Amino acid sequence: MNRRRHATAALIGAPTDIGASERGASMGPEALRVAGIERRLEEYGLEVVDRGNLAGPGNPNLPPDAGYRHLAEVVEWNRLVHDAVHAELAAGHLPVLLGGDHSLAIGSISAVARHCRASGRRLRVLWLDAHADFNTSQLSPSGNVHGMPLACLCGFGPPELLALAGRVPALTPADVRQVGIRSVDPGERRFVHEQGVEVFDMRYVDEVGMRAAMDAALDGLDARTHLHVSFDVDFLDPEIAPGVGTTVPGGPTYREAQLCMEMIADTGLIGSLDIVELNPAFDVRNRTATLAVDLVESLFGKSTLMRRPEKGTLPFEKGTLPFSETMAALKEVDSGKLVEHSEVEAWARGLRSAKS
Repeated sequence: MNRRRHATAALIGAPTDIGASERGASMGPEALRVAGIERRLEEYGLEVVDRGNLAGPGNPNLPPDAGYRHLAEVVEWNRLVHDAVHAELAAGHLPVLLGGDHSLAIGSISAVARHCRASGRRLRVLWLDAHADFNTSQLSPSGNVHGMPLACLCGFGPPELLALAGRVPALTPADVRQVGIRSVDPGERRFVHEQGVEVFDMRYVDEVGMRAAMDAALDGLDARTHLHVSFDVDFLDPEIAPGVGTTVPGGPTYREAQLCMEMIADTGLIGSLDIVELNPAFDVRNRTATLAVDLVESLFGKSTLMRRPEKGTLPFEKGTLPFSETMAALKEVDSGKLVEHSEVEAWARGLRSAKS
């Protein structure tokens, strides 16, 4: 059951490749717009406002300095992203960051973490990516910050970036689930293991299937959870998504990716989204942008399900309560008063008694 909390999605363009190894991700926001992201989301009942593009510093294309490439510019872009995302969350909107490279997730998720602390919600980050992005300046062979955002969010990085969330760390590894990982530097691998990040890599997906992997990645969510999806387009297999700067063979197929997105949508808990690392310079006739938008549609309600849904556990699905009374109870669930669906029937009966 897809119970969406937000009626308005706000598109925020961040046209920069400041943290990337290859130039071109700065064109990503326009490619997503050309692929029709605004119209396609509106078709699924969302009001969509496009805030246009943030205006940050250019890319000086310099070598690393003290372990980082373009740190001052990366910091400025992330401040801009943080402020824009936080403003939309404060307004009750669902921010959709149109990247841009994945270093921008530092600002985006820092804003979400700050918002969750203020609103009393639990944060879960789903990191859909071919890479772990858990490098540090000591571990990274390149100094490109798009390989470091998750480490920064977990408290390992330059102070200017760590401070964005208003608390260090912005996240703990327990808040994160990574899916689709298949390219990790040796030192980074050890560091991920030391920190205890829960990773559902492509071998895991191959062994158990995408459904079981996503069941595990989504386990433990409840009505108080704010679910943030950080969707790096190189999560997808390059056979279907060539338009990225760092392709890694062996990623999810179209059907696996579609199922992944539909299962996230089924939670009804998505509260914010990054779409990053789309690089039109490597794409073919905007094919990858079109695919990314197609998958984002699935995050917000498009489904390939044609069979009759299986009987669920909610009261109206069991036939023990009318749909209207169950929905009244679910409003209380969405407000955070309830946690488990098993409580819905008792709550709905309480509402019935109060009205009689």
